[in-house]
Amino acid sequence: MKTSRPAPFSTRPLLGLVLALMEAGAQAQETKVGIGISGWTGFAPLTLAKEAGLFKKNGLDVTIKKIPQKDRHLAIASGDVQCAATTVETWIVWNANGVATTQIFQLDKSFGADGLVVKPGIARIADLKGKTVAASAPGTAPYFGLAWMLKKNGVSVKDVKVVNLEPQAAANAFIAGTGDLDGGMTYEPYLSGVRAKPEAGKIIATTLDYPMVMDTFGCTPRFLSENPKAAKALADSYFEALAMIKADPKKSFEIMGADVKQSGEAFEKSQAYLRWQDKAANQKFFAGEHAQFSKEAAELLLEVGIIKAIPDLSKLADTRFIQ
Repeated sequence: MKTSRPAPFSTRPLLGLVLALMEAGAQAQETKVGIGISGWTGFAPLTLAKEAGLFKKNGLDVTIKKIPQKDRHLAIASGDVQCAATTVETWIVWNANGVATTQIFQLDKSFGADGLVVKPGIARIADLKGKTVAASAPGTAPYFGLAWMLKKNGVSVKDVKVVNLEPQAAANAFIAGTGDLDGGMTYEPYLSGVRAKPEAGKIIATTLDYPMVMDTFGCTPRFLSENPKAAKALADSYFEALAMIKADPKKSFEIMGADVKQSGEAFEKSQAYLRWQDKAANQKFFAGEHAQFSKEAAELLLEVGIIKAIPDLSKLADTRFIQ
């Protein structure tokens, strides 16, 4: 009796199944992270890390949400996001107001992107005493920038009349010659609009003169405690994004520009006014400058009434993830 031979065994379906299971397992292991940012140029490498797949490669499932600076801490407090990007002094304000957050790496430093504009007749910053100056609301970076520059020149923010205008509106008021302002805080690209019309006003100081606009990335202590590997992956992804910018600037600028509705060329011009901070720069910054600046910033925030008490500054940063 002739027996039939069994059909040859194929490994292809099995291999496909194994690969599918491996991919599903990898996706299951990805840590979900919500990040709150704005369209500020300094934060753009975070967008690049997401769009270029760097976060995903490093085991993260990242959702980036555009949230105004004044509301970002509320999103953290509600659990809507676990991490955020903002200026160094803002973390002090958030912690002082009961929103526990810890910075884990530095993003950027402003090099002339933020500035104080004054009427042509104003010769010195000290001459603004008793004058009308535009700035965003207390608790924002422009308001703090104004307070910082005034203090460095022997004047308190309480010595001027502050009119709350956002940076774009402040710059437009100078360019149009409206608003009856003696000074105003603004930043790029609006600062360049004033620069192009010197008869309307002059830029008396920028962050080249007063290097106090520095952005960092941080998360809740709970997230860092429960997800240390994810925190390290966030930092690594950011540094990889900076390496990508250096290796392929044209493509990188196009990706980052598209997120804020700018061409790659326009974005390239806007980023010229800041410096993104790589791992070496991070290690140097957190070795001393961060603590020194935080102390001085906290004292100023207390002095001008933005915070009622200085929080524990020693808990504001965790440098494990930039080593």
